[in-house]
Amino acid sequence: MAIEIERKFLLANDGWRTGIERSEPIAQGYLVGAQALRDGTARASVRARLAGAQAWLNIKAARLGIERAEFEYPIPVDDARNLLATLCDGVLEKTRHHVRVDGVLFEVDEFEGDNRGLIVAEVELPAVDAPFPRPPWLGREVSALARYYNVNLIAHPYRQWSPAERAAEDAAC
Repeated sequence: MAIEIERKFLLANDGWRTGIERSEPIAQGYLVGAQALRDGTARASVRARLAGAQAWLNIKAARLGIERAEFEYPIPVDDARNLLATLCDGVLEKTRHHVRVDGVLFEVDEFEGDNRGLIVAEVELPAVDAPFPRPPWLGREVSALARYYNVNLIAHPYRQWSPAERAAEDAAC
């Protein structure tokens, strides 16, 4: 079983922009999404993702925290476009920026549409307690806040959040 260990952070400033190695637009939608997860009728989110000339089907365990089971399979781009257009309740669009700090890759997601204004940095780790660099632009950790999970941003987009939600005042520091 594949395990993803990922930590997610808000950004303290735009200093990360000077370290961008590459960027790519991403569109993704959920075939099993937030409502089924909230209702308890699903144990996983199922996502179709399109990034340039590549596409994937992703299955991720429905649990909070930084460590979750995750499976990802390449699929034809035309299949991904069809899934996004016909079977998903909405499509989340973002630009993913790849920023490397001391050899560690941070993926900075800059959201569009109803989530414009939300920018988060994610870092995948080999172990839960693995050390990683803390550049000055890395802000408050939001790994345990479900509203920051992509699956939840379609039903409850950033534009609807209160100032307290946007500031992650309920994050454990």
